Amino acid sequence: MFFSNSLENQLQRWNETIRNQPKNPNAYIRRGMVNFQLAKIDESIQDFDIAEQLDASIKPYLWQRGLSYYYAERFAEGAEQFEIDLRVNAQDVEETVWRYLCIARSLGVEEARNSLLTVKNDPRRIMQRVYDLYAGDCTPDDVLTVGQSEGIKVNFYSHLYLGLYYEVQNNIDLAQEYIVKAADKYKIDDYMWYLAQVHKKLRG
Repeated sequence: MFFSNSLENQLQRWNETIRNQPKNPNAYIRRGMVNFQLAKIDESIQDFDIAEQLDASIKPYLWQRGLSYYYAERFAEGAEQFEIDLRVNAQDVEETVWRYLCIARSLGVEEARNSLLTVKNDPRRIMQRVYDLYAGDCTPDDVLTVGQSEGIKVNFYSHLYLGLYYEVQNNIDLAQEYIVKAADKYKIDDYMWYLAQVHKKLRG
């Protein structure tokens, strides 16, 4: 899963599936995810859009499109996507944090913090800490401490969300340090790990 060659193979498989099942929205979502993992951001958005056209009811579940919007610098659309997602998944810190990131990139960190939506019951301790950080209620060290105590996956998430936190504050050196570490040191088989790779690639 960690090599772009296998992603190219996956892309070919989904191309084939779509040729055979051109009305299958899930196939477009899956191809969109692979396109994103290959840093083909515009292509990924096109696939997610087609999926929604085929089945409008999936719109609140297209969190992947919100991530693609962020990297396409379509921040207003990204914020809107995550807002819609939160209507069906109100306890997911990541949705509200990505909404924050989109707002911070377009309107500034203060506006993003003031409009941070409340999430109380995400079961993941690291995401509770990340939420506290973005809300201004704890320090980066508090986030890292949880990561260090809970293994590679949680370490990955602590570094990724610290890197993104610093990016929207225009602290590019710290953003780079944490995201590169997330991508290179804490390799996990997870869509968000690929996001860290895409981030590295797009930011050079």
